[in-house]
Amino acid sequence: QVQLTESGGGLVQPGGSLRLSCAASVGRYPINAMGWYRQAPEKQRELVAIIHIGGTTRYGDPVKGRSTISINRARNTITLQMNNLKPEDTGVYYCNGKTSWGDSWGQGTQVTVSA
Repeated sequence: QVQLTESGGGLVQPGGSLRLSCAASVGRYPINAMGWYRQAPEKQRELVAIIHIGGTTRYGDPVKGRSTISINRARNTITLQMNNLKPEDTGVYYCNGKTSWGDSWGQGTQVTVSA
C-alpha cells in the first residue's frame, strides 16, 4: 500500500489557477502511475488526470486543455496545474497511486471555485 500526502486546494475565484501536489511513500511495490480524481457532491468520482511512470498522461474530458500533470520520479511526487477554473471544478480532489498491489488513495483536499 502506498501512503499519499496531498497539498494544495482551497478557495479559488472563477478563471483562477490552482496547483495540487501529492507525494507518495516508497512501499513494497513500485508505483506504476499516479493521478488525481475528484468528486462533487452527489456525483461519482471522476478522473482529473493521471500520469504513468514512463510519462504517458491522460486527462478527463472536463479538464482537457486547462490542466497539466507532471511527475518528479526521484521524489515520487506529482503536481497538477489547473487553469481557467470553473465553478463546476468544485469538489474534493483525491490523489491516487497505482501499484501491482492495487490502488491507494489520499484523504482528499477540498477545491472550491466561487466568486
